[in-house]
Formats: sequence, structure tokens, C-alpha cells
Amino acid sequence: MRTESDSMGSIDVPSDKYWGAQTERSIKNFPIGVSRFKWQYPIIKAIGILKKSAALSNYKLGQLSQEISTAIIKAADEVISGSLNANFPLVVFQTGSGTQSNMNANEVISNRAIEVMGGVIGSKNPVHPNDHVNLGQSSNDTFPTAMYIAVVMELFETLFPSIESLRNTLFYKSQKFCDIVKVGRTHLQDATPITLGQEISSWVAQIDYALYALRTNMEGLYDLAIGGTAVGTGLNAHPLFGEECAKNIAEITGRPFKSSQNKFFSLAAHDALVNTSAAIRTLAMALLKIANDVRWLASGPRCGIGEITIPENEPGSSIMPGKVNPTQCEALTMVCVQVFGNDAAVAFAGSQGNFQLNVYKPVMVHNVLESIELLANACSSFNDNCAIGIEPNLQQIKTNLEKNLMLVTALNRYIGYDNAALIAKTAHHQGTTLRQTAIELGLISEQDFDKYIIPLDMTHS
Repeated sequence: MRTESDSMGSIDVPSDKYWGAQTERSIKNFPIGVSRFKWQYPIIKAIGILKKSAALSNYKLGQLSQEISTAIIKAADEVISGSLNANFPLVVFQTGSGTQSNMNANEVISNRAIEVMGGVIGSKNPVHPNDHVNLGQSSNDTFPTAMYIAVVMELFETLFPSIESLRNTLFYKSQKFCDIVKVGRTHLQDATPITLGQEISSWVAQIDYALYALRTNMEGLYDLAIGGTAVGTGLNAHPLFGEECAKNIAEITGRPFKSSQNKFFSLAAHDALVNTSAAIRTLAMALLKIANDVRWLASGPRCGIGEITIPENEPGSSIMPGKVNPTQCEALTMVCVQVFGNDAAVAFAGSQGNFQLNVYKPVMVHNVLESIELLANACSSFNDNCAIGIEPNLQQIKTNLEKNLMLVTALNRYIGYDNAALIAKTAHHQGTTLRQTAIELGLISEQDFDKYIIPLDMTHS
């Protein structure tokens, strides 16, 4: 152990770690849960990007020497690379501003920079965690800045590629199965025909809509709080610091981050994060519907709908030999339920800002990042282990279509709704075919029946 100090006094910290007194106090004061930010690597990486950008900005603005700036940047790069992840041990449930996580980063970067410069770890010399690493900053503007960086980067690097792969798989299937006519269903009851391709195309469109909403709602995440310091006034920061830091963040990440026009808003509320979470929930809602459709259509194999087949990945029962279940659908729907819960937490936390600060920041970003990771992983798994293997069961589709009483709808314009209804109801109760019943009732000739009821023609206007 080594002894470090802060404004509260001295405390022993592990000698093999770069963190300091304030991080150690947080470990002791918040033994709550197992959700640690060391698991949330996107936050750690985002803080590293922020601290690097701050050092670059402060050097350019004449606030830091080149030597100290260079050492901070080197240490921040190591944080970004993930090589210092073991030095970020804090839990989500800490101070609501994320102060301990900010100071954790300041201490780690300070001590690593001191080491780079040949100094003694824990001495705060020549690189001080507050005076140099945190120069021009407050936890109140750094942590929300890191939140937004982390969420944007994870959306682009993790979620979008995963969901777009699934979307493209389904689009391919919709094209491939465009001529396979099957029973449509509304209210879980038989309806007029559609093609399997049309059915799957609705899934593609639903994903496209959800992605559009997500990309639209996340625009507010590009407005960064950095430069607002404690309450939004920018006290103790160079007047150009926020703008310069945002420019550096944009350059490092390749995303259009910019300095928020109203820092008071950016500290006191996180509506952009709430909106993004809601859009992620909408995506989860779409995926829940798709997964449920797939498992209904694949139900059986002999006593269900059974119009499609999906890959048989593992045994489905410990007692029923040969049973196989739609496990990928089940896993995806459970993830969607979790995302719904995460969004509820984010929405409620977002409503709890008071005066100049919302103090639910860590739990908000934790839930959004978890939703992103869960959906990304689940979509990849569902795509690779289920969607790619979806195939039509042509015999079952044909059998169901031939029994579909709603084919009678095509006769409405020729014999009227009431007569068509009489045919359908009579056929249903007598267990006869539509064709047989219509002819026996004398409502239409054999030739006209065959002329008017062509299932493929009923799938388009």
C-alpha cells in the first residue's frame, strides 16, 4: 500500500494501482451492487477521449505547459486503448454527478503521467489530478460529456452494425420469398393472402423506421456540456475551452460533437439521452414483434402454424426427446423486455433534475449503454443463429392457404358481401371447401369461381 491524501485527509491505496485517495474513498463508501464502470469500458474510453481533448485544448490556450500536456495525453491514450481498465474499479451507484468516476480518471491519468515524467506516484507532482488533468473542468460538465461520447460511439460501433446486418438478412429473405403466397392473419385469425416476402418486408420497414427515429433522436447527444464547469457559467475555464475541447473530441472520434449553446441546460437536464433511450426502446419493440412473429410462424413442428422453419440449435427439453425450441427468439424477446425496463429507469432519472444539476447521471448512462450492448449482442445472435436460416415450409403454406376461408373476399365485388359471408360460414360449419360450398349454394359457377379466386392476384391491388 501507499499513502495518498486529499481534502479529507490521508488514506492508504494499493501500490500497484494508479488511482488515488478519492477513488479509494469511493470504493469504501459505495459497496453497492456489481455493476462497475470497469465493465462499462465505453465510459472509461470516453473519459480518456475527453481528458486528452482537454489537455490539447489547455495547451493551445496557454493554460498547460507542453511537457505536462504531453504526459497527460500519453496517459489518456492508454486509458482510451483500454490498457488501464483495471484502474477503474468504481460502481454505478455513486454520487449522482459522477464525481468519483471523474476523479478516478484524474488520479489515474495524473499518476501515470507522473510516472512517465519520472516522478513518484501519489506525489501529485509534477502533474496534479485537479490542477492539471481536471484544468478548466468540473465533474458536472465532464461526466455528462463522457456520457454522450460513450453512447454515440457505442451506437455507431456496436448497435448500428449489428442491427443493420439483421435488417439486411431480412431484406434478402423478403426478396427471395416474394412469390410465395400464404395466409395473412389479423386478430390471430385467418385473413386474405399475402406473400411471405411481403410479411418479412414489414419487419424490414419496422427496423428501418426504428433506426431512423434513433438516428434522429440521438442528434442532441452531439451537444456537449464541457466548458460549463460547475453550474454552467464556465467559472475557472478559459472562455474558449469548451469550444476547443469539443472540436478536439470531434476530431478524435470522427463524430460531429460541438459545444452546447446552453451549458445550464446541458448540466441540469439530459433530455437528449432520454430521447435516445426511448428510441432504443422503440427498436426493442420492433425486434420483440419480429421475434414473436418468427416463433409463431415456426411453431409446431406438426401441431402449430409451421409455415417457416428455423435452425435447430440445441435440444429443447430435459424430458421430451427430440423437442427443439425457438430459443433465439426467446433470448431476443427477453433482451427487449430488459431494454423496456432500462428505458423506464432512464426516463424517471431524467425527470429528477433539480436547479442546475441532474444527479442521476451514472445510472442513466449505465442503462442506455447496457441496452445498446444487449440489443447489439442479441441481434447478432438472432441473425447468425436464426434469421439466416429462415426457410419456407412450402407444403404447410400450401395446405393452410387452401383451407383459408378468407379467400372468399375476392368474390365480394361479384356476388356481394352477404353472399360471400354465407359461403364462408357454411363451408366452415360443414367442413367443406369454399369452391364446393359456393357451387352447391348456386351463388357462382365453377368457371367464375376459378377465375376470380387466384391467391397470388389477391396479394396486390
